Amino acid sequence: MPNIKSAIKRVKVTEKKRANNRVVKSGVKVSLKNFENAVIAKDEEAIAETYKKAASTLDKAALKGAIHKNAANRKKSRMALRANKEKAAN
Repeated sequence: MPNIKSAIKRVKVTEKKRANNRVVKSGVKVSLKNFENAVIAKDEEAIAETYKKAASTLDKAALKGAIHKNAANRKKSRMALRANKEKAAN
């Protein structure tokens, strides 16, 4: 544990940010997993719905700084490709 007052404050702030980021990242993982499950089930309505929710979750995570905006865009792009591929297959 640091001795300097400003360093102690930085540790506290970092711990709070880390906890918040973990919550946000966990939500992103859940939404991506729901999308993957919808793709596996090949349910077009569920794919469209879960894609919207996952894209929204990714945008919010990028806005909060939990993940980089390019990472969010990359994940959304890959989801869109999977969704369109499944739509074309049916």
